[in-house]
Amino acid sequence: MVEPAGPASAAAPAYLALGDSYTIGEGVEPAGRWPVQLAAALRGEGIELGEPRIIATTGWTSDELDAGIDAAHAQAPIGVEHALVSLLVGVNNQYRGRPLDEFRDQFVALLRRAIGYAGGDPARVLVLAIPDWGVTPFAFAQSRDPALVAAQIDAFNAVCREEAGHAGARWIDIAPVSRERGGEAAMLVDDGLHPSAAMYALWTALALPAAREALRR
Repeated sequence: MVEPAGPASAAAPAYLALGDSYTIGEGVEPAGRWPVQLAAALRGEGIELGEPRIIATTGWTSDELDAGIDAAHAQAPIGVEHALVSLLVGVNNQYRGRPLDEFRDQFVALLRRAIGYAGGDPARVLVLAIPDWGVTPFAFAQSRDPALVAAQIDAFNAVCREEAGHAGARWIDIAPVSRERGGEAAMLVDDGLHPSAAMYALWTALALPAAREALRR
């Protein structure tokens, strides 16, 4: 799914959000998606930023996101002068049991693309951790071992954190709050798996300082 930026953002600094269900906001209204909340929070502080162009689809793995970016670019050129770019991907690689080494290679390629879309400036790229879905009712209904899911998520996040650090991108660790609050009914949509707008608000609060700094540089 590709969500173009809103018309009011045409003259404002551009924001590109890349990801999967957690970026498109499966089950929430568009205003509840965390990239949309983040852009609104920044504007509320007087920092000009357009509505995000979201390239994300529920279920996408890292290689599927890469292909989705190509398809989106073919429909409407993405451009390389975004003031802010965010990247959150990997949960579907973990869920499908895909190899970690494969993910690293694909994540590095995606991160390189994200930096390119930020004008070559890695400090304008936010990399968000994968949340721990093992605490959700969905996971319990599937008889998933929460400790195993947590360990696998930690391994994928270690790759994301390490590669973000190597590249000079900004790491946003939302995994702890997802573990602490992610099983609460108010923090989930009706499927018992995906975050609600309330959970995304917590992610937004964690991402806001880094985004603010990136845009004020």
